[in-house]
Amino acid sequence: MLVKALRVGREVGGLRVGICNVRRYFPRGTAAVELQLDHLRIECGLKPDFWRGCPEIRDPRLSLWLNSKNLIAKSFAPAIPISMTPSGVNSFKLERASRHERLTPRHMPVAAS
Repeated sequence: MLVKALRVGREVGGLRVGICNVRRYFPRGTAAVELQLDHLRIECGLKPDFWRGCPEIRDPRLSLWLNSKNLIAKSFAPAIPISMTPSGVNSFKLERASRHERLTPRHMPVAAS
């Protein structure tokens, strides 16, 4: 699944997962998820609002990792999508999304006739 870095001022403060991804990948009532950040594994708690229109994961360790990846080069630049791949029960691997993953059908070139 693709998620976006959550900007808090000039810093990246967490992840915005998206309502559709929450419904598909996160069983209601899950208290925490494990995130694999390169060689580091952290557990992040999920607030009750996660299922009520605020699908965000925030954690100071996650914020440090996201900021270290320079996912937002300038304050006005859009966040680079991040791939969040399931790797077990309530466990996900985070990495920068590949160019292929970022393409959506509306960005695909149309063949000339």
